[in-house]
Amino acid sequence: MLTRTSTQSLTGQLADRLAERIRTRLLPPGARLPSVRECARQQGVSPYTVVAAYDQLLAQGLVEARRQRGFYVRDSAQQMQDGRSGKAPDAVGVSDMPAAMAVQMMASRVPADASSLIRSMFHRPSDKPQPGMGVFPPDWMSSTFIPTAVRRMTSTAVLQELSLQYGEPSGDMSLRRSLSQKLVGINVPAAPDQIITTIGATHALDIVSRTLLRPGDPVMVEEPGWALEFARLEALGMRILPVPRRADGPDLEVMAQYCVLHKPKLFVSVSVLHNPTGYSLTPGSAHRVLKLANEHDFHIVEDDTYSHLAPEHATRLSALDGLQRTVYVSGFAKIIAPNWRIGFLAASPALKERLLETKLLATLTSPTLFERALSWCIDQGQLRRHADRIRIRLDGARGRAVKLAMSHGCTFASEPAGLFGWVDTGVDTDALTQRMLDQGYLLAPGSLFHARRPPSTMMRINFATSQDATFWKVFSKVRSEL
Repeated sequence: MLTRTSTQSLTGQLADRLAERIRTRLLPPGARLPSVRECARQQGVSPYTVVAAYDQLLAQGLVEARRQRGFYVRDSAQQMQDGRSGKAPDAVGVSDMPAAMAVQMMASRVPADASSLIRSMFHRPSDKPQPGMGVFPPDWMSSTFIPTAVRRMTSTAVLQELSLQYGEPSGDMSLRRSLSQKLVGINVPAAPDQIITTIGATHALDIVSRTLLRPGDPVMVEEPGWALEFARLEALGMRILPVPRRADGPDLEVMAQYCVLHKPKLFVSVSVLHNPTGYSLTPGSAHRVLKLANEHDFHIVEDDTYSHLAPEHATRLSALDGLQRTVYVSGFAKIIAPNWRIGFLAASPALKERLLETKLLATLTSPTLFERALSWCIDQGQLRRHADRIRIRLDGARGRAVKLAMSHGCTFASEPAGLFGWVDTGVDTDALTQRMLDQGYLLAPGSLFHARRPPSTMMRINFATSQDATFWKVFSKVRSEL
């Protein structure tokens, strides 16, 4: 919150706060700022303070004033272009606007984008628990076996062996053997030679996309779905075909229509503990998806990022298909060491070679030291025991978070499961997100999880970071103000 005890003026504090949100894309290009009156009410300052702060943002080229419409975040590319040319922003200053116009401007939807949520992982709005985050709190991840694993890999002889030459392009063989054995436990048949290690699961998904797709190709993606996947495919120039996700799996009628009309090349799916709904695929739905893939000749990339939180018997397309049309993707950032950036993919032998060529062109190899340390954690049973502890702790957190959410007037659109809850708040969560940022809380609004970003009353909560009763009290108060 703005403070009058600070050595910086209220105008400067407000301008700096908004500028930081613009630079980190929590206020993305095209977002409309609150009206002068509305911003003054939210921040507890005078309209004059807001006018002066908006003028500073205009002078910096971060926003523009559109006559009779309000103030909007400028496109970052245009900001850079004007900065290089020394050109002043082509906008009307706040103080130049008619008073009636400033009074009439009302706060509108200010949508966050996918990169906003990712950037927020590195720029937390406060030290409070963050319900919109997509990871476990650091204290949940803390362990004694991770330092032990690293120490084993950093003895002089081993460190030189692993550091002073390139590793294997497919990834460290000891890790690939460990992963192959681990996949046996979930009935995914993948020999070590069918596995490629990657710099996180997102890198694995990117390798698959760059190998199998070309700009303009149609891709089916579950909706609601992972915000970053929509943004990533869009950045690659793909045509996104959103497939509604239901409790038993994707909407098969919609998929069938897409197959006839658009001939998609790929389907991106989270079969188990789907993000954000928590749904898991049923065997019947899985068989029909694979039948469509065979009939219409498209590949399936199965993102199993949350496999460590799921039961081994959960239905997976890769297990039923035997990696013929499927590519299995997973990683370890969510469960063991986010900064090790280790993911992997498993595919048929022929496709694996094509995928490896794509990896070689982008990264050559991946860091062997951490891969070897992870292999030790798997082989010694440390990862399994750690995941068991996390699951038990998450079960308790989920129960508490669900009770708090429901006691504050929220409903769940799906049965709570896994790390995330899909919650109906009853208000526009894009607007709610910006209001909650002022209170030091990051939310994940529902529009982020749809390809076309429609207004939504939904939000995704992280059960591990949504147990704070204070958050829900603030949430309830801010929501009532909307």
